[in-house]
Amino acid sequence: LCSRLRRGSLYSFAEQIGATKVALGHHRDDIVETLFLNMFYGGKLKAMPPKLLSDDKRNIIIRPLAYCREQDLAALAAFRGFPIIPCNLCGSQENLQRQVIKQMLRDWEEEYPGRTETIFTAIKNISPSQLADVTRFDFGSLTIDRPESTDQRINAVNIFGG
Repeated sequence: LCSRLRRGSLYSFAEQIGATKVALGHHRDDIVETLFLNMFYGGKLKAMPPKLLSDDKRNIIIRPLAYCREQDLAALAAFRGFPIIPCNLCGSQENLQRQVIKQMLRDWEEEYPGRTETIFTAIKNISPSQLADVTRFDFGSLTIDRPESTDQRINAVNIFGG
């Protein structure tokens, strides 16, 4: 809810000042977390792209930090002395779904270094034919690419004595 309210305010402000793009601060780890949130709690294979058209088609959303790791941004913030302002309304509380996912990814990264980067790479490298979404791949039109041959067909029903 909190992010939707913020985004709505940003969209309104962008329109007021005549901006055509809205930059959000999501980083690589936010994108990977969102993938798992959508899979585990929403039943969708969906993350956040670095650039997209808003649902109302009135703004282009960009995420300039999409390829940056959270730990690198935190190190830069500490180095530059930027203040960290927690928001207790939108994900900073313990035991929220995002925090559970964040901890899962931290555990995986500790046990299998580089796993988060591999997952992010997978988000950029999808294979629709290897999933099951009929709106993304036309499974009904699949055909084999070999000559028809009827002289060596096997009766699969009777092959095992059935």
